[in-house]
Amino acid sequence: MNVLKKPLLILTGPTAVGKTKLSIALAKAVGGEIISADSMQVYRHMDIGSAKIRPEEMEGVPHHLLDVLEPEEPFHVVRFQELAKAAMEEIYRRDHIPILVGGTGFYIQAILKDIDFTENSGDDSYRRSLEQLAREQGPQELHRRLALVDQQAAAEIHSNNVKRVIRALEFYHLTGQRISEHNRQEREKQSPYCFAYFVLNDDREKLYRQIDLRVDQMLEEGLLEEVRGLKERGCTRDMVSMQGLGYKEMLDYLEGRTTLEEAIYILKRDTRHFAKRQITWFKREQEVIWINKADFRYDQEAMLSHMIKIWREKQEMEG
Repeated sequence: MNVLKKPLLILTGPTAVGKTKLSIALAKAVGGEIISADSMQVYRHMDIGSAKIRPEEMEGVPHHLLDVLEPEEPFHVVRFQELAKAAMEEIYRRDHIPILVGGTGFYIQAILKDIDFTENSGDDSYRRSLEQLAREQGPQELHRRLALVDQQAAAEIHSNNVKRVIRALEFYHLTGQRISEHNRQEREKQSPYCFAYFVLNDDREKLYRQIDLRVDQMLEEGLLEEVRGLKERGCTRDMVSMQGLGYKEMLDYLEGRTTLEEAIYILKRDTRHFAKRQITWFKREQEVIWINKADFRYDQEAMLSHMIKIWREKQEMEG
């Protein structure tokens, strides 16, 4: 192993592209352990909607950051970074290679560039006032205020993503610096790792068909019953866990806001939109290596051989 920079592999891509199966093959080939870079699989009792890997599918490869939190607990990039770094240290102690696998690009970036999320103040009164403003006047008003101080952040953050809008406003309030500028500086940092950052992708229409099939499969496997169980447990729509795709749509149906047919339509549509946003994110990232499935005629062995060849070359260059 490189004594200067520790090794790190990343396998990401849009939802439903087939990361799980390829990640197992990659881990077995290089002596790796998988860390889930996913905002939903960290939760217990949320298996179907998060497309969580089953124990029998792991083929003996250790997985980390699965079933770590209860649905009532908040989860965010700072907590992910803490948990992932702790898992990585364990993996390095075993002389194995950590492999970040998942579709949450911001989480991957947080590890790869070791982004500093140090809070500048323990006073959360400003944050609470923003949360109240969002409740009383809606997320659009918050987003309008962000646009006044940081146009770039407002362009990058969707107005409905209240959590990120609040963080951007709070960051400006506490530091006087635009969060867009801070994030740019952090992104330009050199990675402390010897890494290969693979993005698995597929033809857009094939990917969208796969998303629709996956939603149908989730419903057959009991997605609605899973969400009903969480609702009976006391989980509500304002919890971070219940804002994930699949959960909020089924909850809307269970609460009488939509018909089941409407909920399924919205889930498929919004998952396709989410996949498109994921691809856009990865296109902006530096040093990514695209693995377009069609280029390999959908042959997993060919994809894996290509990835291992690149990884060995990276290690030789760094070593």
